[in-house]
Amino acid sequence: MKTILIERMHRLLLAGLVICLLAARVQAQYATEIVVAQDGSGDFTRIQDAIDQAKCFPDKRITIFIKSGIYREKVRVHAWNTLLTLKGENAATTIISGADYFDKIGRGRNSTFHTYTLLVQADDFQAEELTIENTAGPVGQAVALAVEADRCVFRDCRILGYQDTLYTAGSNSRQYFLNCYIEGSTDFIFGPATVLFDSCTIHSKSNSYITAAGTPMGKRFGFVFRYCRLSADPGVDSVYLGRPWRDFARVVFLYCDMGAHIRPEGWSNWAGTGRDKTAFYAEFGNSGQGAGRAGRAPWSRLLSKKAANQYALENILKPEPPVEPGKGRWAKEQH
Repeated sequence: MKTILIERMHRLLLAGLVICLLAARVQAQYATEIVVAQDGSGDFTRIQDAIDQAKCFPDKRITIFIKSGIYREKVRVHAWNTLLTLKGENAATTIISGADYFDKIGRGRNSTFHTYTLLVQADDFQAEELTIENTAGPVGQAVALAVEADRCVFRDCRILGYQDTLYTAGSNSRQYFLNCYIEGSTDFIFGPATVLFDSCTIHSKSNSYITAAGTPMGKRFGFVFRYCRLSADPGVDSVYLGRPWRDFARVVFLYCDMGAHIRPEGWSNWAGTGRDKTAFYAEFGNSGQGAGRAGRAPWSRLLSKKAANQYALENILKPEPPVEPGKGRWAKEQH
């Protein structure tokens, strides 16, 4: 009798262990591919709903495929949505659209930072073949894309707006834009992050400033533009490469094609400040009608060949730059 009871106890313990293991296995499984489609043919019809249902802190990358359509949403990728990719069907037809602006939001002096169409707060985020736009127009600050995270990659995306189109945040954040089209007007690329723009088109909508870097003191790199094309709307003929939003701003243009809309001075100081004394604004190997150095601001710099060679991807985005940049993967990512 005692032997039978012991055997039954063993069976119950074994059954319990099997149930626990199966439950743990089920819990560990999660969708790594999710489809969003407005016509109901996918898993969700809204991008935010798909993000909210994605596993937090996953071990493997989660890709949300977004079918063509105009998604009029205010989208937020939360800090716990790490290793997440938003991949559109085509950048020209897959559009995340918003129209918030400073006065409309009305949240006090920092309203600018609430106007985003897409806000990224999760590390190791990627976006491909998407348009991210703020359609508010010339009504003041209106952010299309705000990135407040590290190791983020944007590939073949269109980022459209007017004033303050792209906010790149995080004193220690590194971000990479490859083959992207970015347009706007006043200070339309701004923030403190370290950002490399590779082979991008930077398009000015009016006479104003392209960059307003807020690079923290001690950072070796701020905004770096390599092999980019600087273009403008018809009639735009007086654009500065940048002005320092904060002390120690760092912006460098290398091997870029600069249109005639770029002013001879190239760079401007932020009015009423002495930030020109701490800013590092430099150029090397640029071409086009706007690349002439004769009239450049005297406090800007022309890099030597040796110094220009330091602006390699592995230096700018170290210690873990993207590997195979064309595929937009970061070296840290586990596969």
